[in-house]
Amino acid sequence: MKVVICGAGQVGYGIAERLASERNDVSVIDTSRALVQAIRDNLDARGFVGHGAHPDVLAEAGAEQADMIIAVTLHDEVNMIACQVAHSLFNVPTKIARIRSQSYLRAHWQDLFSTDNLPIDVVISPEVEVGEMVLRRIALPGAMDAVRFADDRIAMVAIECREDCPVVNTPLDQLTELFPDLNATVVGIWRGDRVFIPASGDQMVPGDVAYVVAEKSHVRRTLGLFGHEEPEAGRIVIIGGGNIGFYVASQIERRNFGARIRVVEANHERAVTIADSLRRTIVLHGSGLDQAILEEADIATGDLLVAVTNDDKVNILSSVMAKRLGCKGNLALLNNADYQGFTRTLGIDAFINPRTVTISRVLQHVRRGRIRAVHSIQNGVAEVIEAEALETSPLVGAPLRELDLPENLRIGAIYRAGEYVKPSGQTRIRAKDRVVIFAAASAVRHVEQMFRVSLEFF
Repeated sequence: MKVVICGAGQVGYGIAERLASERNDVSVIDTSRALVQAIRDNLDARGFVGHGAHPDVLAEAGAEQADMIIAVTLHDEVNMIACQVAHSLFNVPTKIARIRSQSYLRAHWQDLFSTDNLPIDVVISPEVEVGEMVLRRIALPGAMDAVRFADDRIAMVAIECREDCPVVNTPLDQLTELFPDLNATVVGIWRGDRVFIPASGDQMVPGDVAYVVAEKSHVRRTLGLFGHEEPEAGRIVIIGGGNIGFYVASQIERRNFGARIRVVEANHERAVTIADSLRRTIVLHGSGLDQAILEEADIATGDLLVAVTNDDKVNILSSVMAKRLGCKGNLALLNNADYQGFTRTLGIDAFINPRTVTISRVLQHVRRGRIRAVHSIQNGVAEVIEAEALETSPLVGAPLRELDLPENLRIGAIYRAGEYVKPSGQTRIRAKDRVVIFAAASAVRHVEQMFRVSLEFF
């Protein structure tokens, strides 16, 4: 696939890195010579210095032959015009744009991004995507990661196995025998610095992170079996009242979570603006690194601190301070992947990488075949993929135990006619089933092959 990426920042670089590693033909455009040089030096991709919306720059980057343009510069308007130019002058089939301003995304203007107006096929709003992930973490205390699939009927949760975890040192096939009515499957284990697909005789050990695919109504029970019975947060302090922090606070109010919210925002004008927009949330003007402000927010009695400023260091330090002052849990937004390796050492319970969230959304549209959703795991070492089985799929018809599936992927759940189906050796996948698969990076191409239509497959 030939892809043109506009923007070589953290998100653009991350997308280019992933696509180039999969041997796609990638061109990256940015106005910064330093960022473009980093692309040329480190990736198997071409870099072009210039404005991503200018026709001559797009032409030089190969837009005439491109299958897709991904516009992820810092400016919404540049992203929108880049897609318009790619459509009007170069007839690029698939156009993806990152749009951050919520003004463009209001339901009242939903016809804006259409073929007759601004021809953008996929709009990605990082603030909304990250905000929804924060809300899922709040709703599922104890989960290090949580993603929904299959019309919200199936979930993938990442669960830390602590020393007191009741299910460690027990082979997975024994767990199936002990809990036969539990609609959940352990599909992957992160141990040390690697991920692997467990066999039925494998067992989890303390320190592991288990990736479990479960029917949504069985997620809380699954967390409980792993020793995570943390109650829902009743008192939440949000550090950062930007787009993400405001979105989370407003949605908690709107969805009647029942939690008491306080928001700490460093910018006075922004603090006044969001205070006027929120009904039941207390907004404090000050720094999340100011102990007096945290105490004013009643952090000592807090259940959860959510740090979502634009500064990773503020998010890390405020999370650590909150724990020291008595807050029960914390969740930090971390853009820099280098910081993620020592979060546990510092006492950070969970973190969200917005770049990973955006890359996952892009991959959903890059993957060939009937791919409905993709979630990237541990900076790309694995993916959770939801795909629809076609009549021509090699998965259809035979019992799973008879299929020659590679060892580096595992089927976690099947969604059939609105119902969850737990996979077993005798399960047969049918056409139109939606299958949730945990696949190591080396198996992603195989997954694409299994779900491609017949003309593409041959």
